[in-house]
Amino acid sequence: MSATRLARLLRPRSLAIVGGKAAEEAVRQCRALGFAGPIWPVNPKRAEMAGLPCFADMAALPAAPDAVFIAAPAPATIALAGDLSGAGGAICYAADFAESGEEGRERQAALLGAAQGVPLIGPNCYGMLNLFDRVALWPDQHGCLPIDRGKGVAIVSQSGNLALNLTMQARGLPIGYVISVGNCADVTPADLIEALIADERVSAIGLHLEGLGSVARFSEACLAARAAGVPLVALKTGASAKGAALTMSHTSSLAGADALCDALFARYGVARAHDPATFLETLKLLHVAGPLHGRRITSASCSGGEASLTADLAEAAGLETPDFPPATQAALEGVLGERVHVANPLDYHTYIWGDEAAQAACFGALMRAGFEAALLILDFPRADRCTAADWDVTLAAFRTAVRAQPAAPGTVRIVASSLAETMPEAVAAELIAEGILPASGLAEALRAIAAAAHIGEAWQRPAPAPLQQQTKPGAGEAKVWDEVRSKAALGAFGVPVPRGVVLNRAELVDAELPAPFPLVLKAVGADLAHKTEVGGVALGLADREAILAAAEGMAGLSDQFLIEEMVSGAVAELIVGVGRDPQFGVYLTIGAGGIFVELLRQTAQVLLPASPADIAAALASLPLHKLLTGYRGKPGCDMPALVDTITRIAAWAMDHADRLEEMDVNPLLALPHGAMAVDALIRMREPEA
Repeated sequence: MSATRLARLLRPRSLAIVGGKAAEEAVRQCRALGFAGPIWPVNPKRAEMAGLPCFADMAALPAAPDAVFIAAPAPATIALAGDLSGAGGAICYAADFAESGEEGRERQAALLGAAQGVPLIGPNCYGMLNLFDRVALWPDQHGCLPIDRGKGVAIVSQSGNLALNLTMQARGLPIGYVISVGNCADVTPADLIEALIADERVSAIGLHLEGLGSVARFSEACLAARAAGVPLVALKTGASAKGAALTMSHTSSLAGADALCDALFARYGVARAHDPATFLETLKLLHVAGPLHGRRITSASCSGGEASLTADLAEAAGLETPDFPPATQAALEGVLGERVHVANPLDYHTYIWGDEAAQAACFGALMRAGFEAALLILDFPRADRCTAADWDVTLAAFRTAVRAQPAAPGTVRIVASSLAETMPEAVAAELIAEGILPASGLAEALRAIAAAAHIGEAWQRPAPAPLQQQTKPGAGEAKVWDEVRSKAALGAFGVPVPRGVVLNRAELVDAELPAPFPLVLKAVGADLAHKTEVGGVALGLADREAILAAAEGMAGLSDQFLIEEMVSGAVAELIVGVGRDPQFGVYLTIGAGGIFVELLRQTAQVLLPASPADIAAALASLPLHKLLTGYRGKPGCDMPALVDTITRIAAWAMDHADRLEEMDVNPLLALPHGAMAVDALIRMREPEA
């Protein structure tokens, strides 16, 4: 539906450009780019604009335009939106809408009402460049070139200035679309993803996001992009703190909105870049090669320092530099001779520098290793002060090797400069045309490889279901359930909990006990969130006298006590928490538990609903996973039981998502046989009387 609704706006054949100075620049940019269709400037106070005759208003146009660029103040933009009937859509350049406060939000609502369903990009946005069709609804210069044949990437940005900056890249990246979306009052990044993947000229999509809007809607768009084979890269900024500082649980301090974005991107196979350079390099790699099938790389350079740096940066990026297969090792030794120590990454020294045939043989042997990425590290000298003749020989040798050993699907051939400045733009354009990635900056290149591998790994897994649109919490005051009530609720849902009974101090003297000694005694109270810190827990009680003594010591905390079986022999203690985020709804946090929660801060966030596979993947991402699966000869835990228990906790949370605010299960014991939730607290909104 998004593709159909936005088709005329994104790929227009006629343009109306409304306003003054900014509109005139958009007319100028469209003409400079060579837009072939009619351009109709609209301004009642002017006879012409950038050499074209002006129309007094939208009603005077010869036909309904496919796309309208409105560059007028906010009140006038609202009025002009009412004249869009029949148009394919509009881009609203003006600011002073929802971003400026309550009055601005009212103006934005009026803008949408006036448009009566005509698609709107913006307001508070810079516009759109479509370089395939030579459209520049853009009030400024830009650094892009038209693409008459072949493919290019699309960039969707919530920041207009960042979008402008990205057009000025000199990395050889062919950019087909740049769309600044601003406030996303109507058309959202998710809508644009769905529309852009319908254009077969788009090879990959880059997203600069300050917010996600509906995460359920975004997840649908990610799945549509995956189905279309168009990879996504996100530069997510504006990480916000949680809406409220909740003191009840550890979960509140262990996750924030940014960690939840990471969880969203991981589930749906969106690569995340943390800086503009890596963002562009990742887009470039995906344009050239698409998602990669693994993380194994090899590199060749004529410097030991570069080889060592590559190894360090590759490890930091989560890449692998395996030893060469025997055949590759032998071939390289034959080419390079006994004076060169052959290892991956490869320092081939300078013995073959300038010898094109020997270099081609070396690089060809490297590629036959079959790793997913084969890099030549080559920094070109400054063109204004130096000559690149010898470097051209090395580049020619690499091209020869690539022609003999072209990249298979899921792999890539790369010429990488250690510095962005030492990859000439002209060289980059030539390499891209030959299917070779010109990587501007070694660190960025390796991060891009890891990002492309991340997408490849995600696409190799079964496609997840889209997220549900979660309901907002209901009315009523949020109240803390004590441990007894919390564990009873989870136990009724199939979560294993210890056998126990609640007794007062008098009943402890002769009441029947729930299990054989040793036992555990805990003070009970909704205000006792962290019982260990206040002396509210006594472990390993061996007889009745020990129970009574422990209760005496806790008399100042409560007059109610939980006496329960003591579970021993745990492989590890975990925390399983549920929190609530204003945008993501309820979510799960899994990590190292017990008294080490805040100290180690080893956690993973999981969006809900979650499958057992999602839970298992989150556990596998934790350093604690080594302990869970058996470490240094010690047996591991019952992983199926652990995953099942956490899945049940997550399912309980989803069943109560309309009232649940947060929950801590801490610790959850991972046992050799089974799993056990030995402590829990739930904070739930109670219906008003």
